[in-house]
Amino acid sequence: MNQFTFSYPTKVYFGEGIAAEALKQELPKFGKTVMLAYGGGSVKKSGVYEELKNLLLQADKEVVDFSGIMPNPTYAKVQEGAKLAKEHHVDFILAVGGGSVIDCCKVVSVQAMAGEDIWNMEYVSGKVPSAGIPMGAVVTASGTGAEMNAGAVITYEEKLWKGPIFGTAASFAILDPAYTATVPPMQVLSGAFDTLSHAMETYLGNSDADNVSDDVALAIMRNTVVNMRRLLRDIHDMQARGNLMWDSAMAENGILKVGRMTDFQVHQIEHQLGAYTDCNHGQGLAVIHPVYYRHILKNAENKFTRFAKEVFDMDTAEKGLEAMTALIKECGLPTKLSDLTSKVEITPEILRQVADTCNIIQCNPRALSRDEIYDILCECM
Repeated sequence: MNQFTFSYPTKVYFGEGIAAEALKQELPKFGKTVMLAYGGGSVKKSGVYEELKNLLLQADKEVVDFSGIMPNPTYAKVQEGAKLAKEHHVDFILAVGGGSVIDCCKVVSVQAMAGEDIWNMEYVSGKVPSAGIPMGAVVTASGTGAEMNAGAVITYEEKLWKGPIFGTAASFAILDPAYTATVPPMQVLSGAFDTLSHAMETYLGNSDADNVSDDVALAIMRNTVVNMRRLLRDIHDMQARGNLMWDSAMAENGILKVGRMTDFQVHQIEHQLGAYTDCNHGQGLAVIHPVYYRHILKNAENKFTRFAKEVFDMDTAEKGLEAMTALIKECGLPTKLSDLTSKVEITPEILRQVADTCNIIQCNPRALSRDEIYDILCECM
């Protein structure tokens, strides 16, 4: 393994009904004004919003609402939240939702305290923000693992760019599997596939022999598949939902990634596809993964063979990829780009632009050319 320094800043509260105890323990550490951030109406319809707001009021906090955070959160929404936080002198941010809400709040946190535009700070000046408004996360849609780290994925619409911006890590995260009942079943399954993707892309990066991270990644992949199938049998299976929440957390809390390089080429392609089309992230991954893996199978055949055996009980690399593709279909996830819901029509011209602008990872089984990325995307049509 390579040299590394590992630190994990987020305290996790896991279990049904855990929010009251978690907030009782955590809220006294922070100031009086709390920004309560969320997306659409699901948290209000489900009662989660009212429950959490009442807990904040009982803790003698003043609550500032920041609502309407969209899937694939935009840079404009980040700036809106930062302006609101500064105007109300927000002391703490409580992000309630899935990865989109949490990611948006991570960047709101640092933008509200930065003296310059955060994108320019990180991508022009090459600086990393050193301070942000403290925040916590209440997860209602698992899969991204956003509550486990300081990285955020933001869509900068004016630049046709979707990518990482470094923000503030949540000081604590509340993982109550009952809260995932607030989102549609397809969102639960697409989130679970995102978890599977995180573990697969880490596993397929560079690692030495007998690397414990590979062993753990394979275990998380297998457990994710098992619990996805449990949900297919019973979408209300709360134990399976809890298992998937922890799979999501384990895939993105850094444990799998220390001492090694990761792949994440599919994420890079899908992120840029999302910048042009605003498609659902987990569903986009489900479309691209099988095609990409067929392209690189011979470059990492030993790893794919082990993946096949330990995750899907198949004896060859090819059969493992077939089993993954079958799981995607079994879950009702899209298998073609034309099946994705998108704000713009996905055309060969759009795919050419995606291929020409997405980030290319150099440490995956082999680096792709832009023409091959375009071919992969066209094969996904």
